[in-house]
Amino acid sequence: MTRTAFRKNLSSNDVGATGGHQAGVLIPKGETDLLSFLPALNPDVKNPDAWITCTDEDGEVHRFRFVYYNNKLHDENGTRNEYRITHMTAWFRARGARAGDAFEISRDQDQSEYRIRIVRAEEVTDQEDQAPPTRLRLRGWRRVH
Repeated sequence: MTRTAFRKNLSSNDVGATGGHQAGVLIPKGETDLLSFLPALNPDVKNPDAWITCTDEDGEVHRFRFVYYNNKLHDENGTRNEYRITHMTAWFRARGARAGDAFEISRDQDQSEYRIRIVRAEEVTDQEDQAPPTRLRLRGWRRVH
């Protein structure tokens, strides 16, 4: 069975260390591989969303919201046009995630449930030193082969 995985290096803002209020982890609009990996959202609907079921390394099930904030397309004075995964801050804190660690989300082919984990900064550095040259770089995200 084929597993697809993506990682994002976490910033201080992602893990809630700055005290700011960020609405989840950003998914860049241009990252079509990553967006096609997540549930399809209809841009004709204002702020469409889907709840994704994720299981962590301990077998605990979590539900995160994948949302396309698109009021720029629907409201005269709208400013947002971005994808995010939200409702993650409590899980990041419970896991002790820090800036420099990576969030990994994966899924087996033909499965609807996602797997999630935190990859510690030390592991990320070790793995990147051994990464094959075919690794695809995404803005903040990268596909893990």
